[in-house]
Amino acid sequence: MTPATLLAWLRLLGAPSVGAATARRLVQALGSAEAALQAPEATLLELAGPAATRGLRATQEDLGTRLKRIQQWLDGAPTQRHVLGWDEATYPELLRQSPDAPPLLFAQGALPALATPCLAIVGSRRCTPAGKETAHRFAKALSEAGITIVSGLALGIDAAAHEGALAGQATGGAPTIAVVGTGLDRVYPARHKPLAHQIAADGLLLSELPPGAPPLAPHFPRRNRIIAGLSLGTLVVEADLQSGSLITARLALEANRDVMAIPGSIHNPQSRGCHQLIKQGALLVEDPAEVLDNLGWSGRAPDVARSTAPAMDAAPPAAQDLLQWVGHDPVDLDTLCLRSGRPAAELLVELLTLELEGHLCRHEDGRVVRAG
Repeated sequence: MTPATLLAWLRLLGAPSVGAATARRLVQALGSAEAALQAPEATLLELAGPAATRGLRATQEDLGTRLKRIQQWLDGAPTQRHVLGWDEATYPELLRQSPDAPPLLFAQGALPALATPCLAIVGSRRCTPAGKETAHRFAKALSEAGITIVSGLALGIDAAAHEGALAGQATGGAPTIAVVGTGLDRVYPARHKPLAHQIAADGLLLSELPPGAPPLAPHFPRRNRIIAGLSLGTLVVEADLQSGSLITARLALEANRDVMAIPGSIHNPQSRGCHQLIKQGALLVEDPAEVLDNLGWSGRAPDVARSTAPAMDAAPPAAQDLLQWVGHDPVDLDTLCLRSGRPAAELLVELLTLELEGHLCRHEDGRVVRAG
């Protein structure tokens, strides 16, 4: 995008009474942001109404400041940073079709990722270890099959999905796209700075917010519509009933995209959102191959389609009974003592061994669950 075109977009979007929908309508009808600004008053009145027409003729005192900040950000890495207009060929086509598509997108990284088939993987920030492992495994396998993984760089499932996709890309798979709720000169949460830098280097960071935009609460639900709009479908791994990932799933349905969900334990609050989606018609999936089948994807098959958790028969014979007592629902030490009739000190040693060998996952509250 040239500086002149960027200035025209900023002026168009910054005009009083001109929102994103009006801006898109003017550009679609007149051909460009520059043409919309130069259109006769009668044309603007017909297309946008009197309030927007007055707004387009008003002076914007902060226009130069906004342009300068964006240009400085672009100049910091001119081959990696981009501004995409809704009317440009580089703008992702699936997102352009969305009724609330952002007029401008700020991008850092490999733009070709936007032209690849994408799948959103989303879920709870407060995920279980098993949920995190599942998100990583699915993302890696789907990346290896040629699907670009889109998520929101949040804690929990989002981060696991990005990391799994990066692992898949390292073996020749597709990249990952992180859609964020800040300007691209900031990283939220801050602990994800290394992850964001890796995505910028190997995949793509994307935002509708200009450089300098802080992590305000309203930004994140709006970010979800971009995640859904970019993607052929949305896969929800773990989500409670209040999770923002259910917003992404709803937006995907409204855009006539596929919604899939992974079931979990009825005792896990983080599975209730997935179960609700399944009741409402989302496709229940248990392995990445089912996701590919649902998308009708004919690309290469993933190297790993099913669970990579250690097989139960790989555990020492003495530990196999303990794995049976643990089961697939999180369980605490006292319950295991009651189930097995064995002393806590003895169980602690075996539980630690099984955890180190990858047969168990441990929750933050100390409960354990079978891996996979």
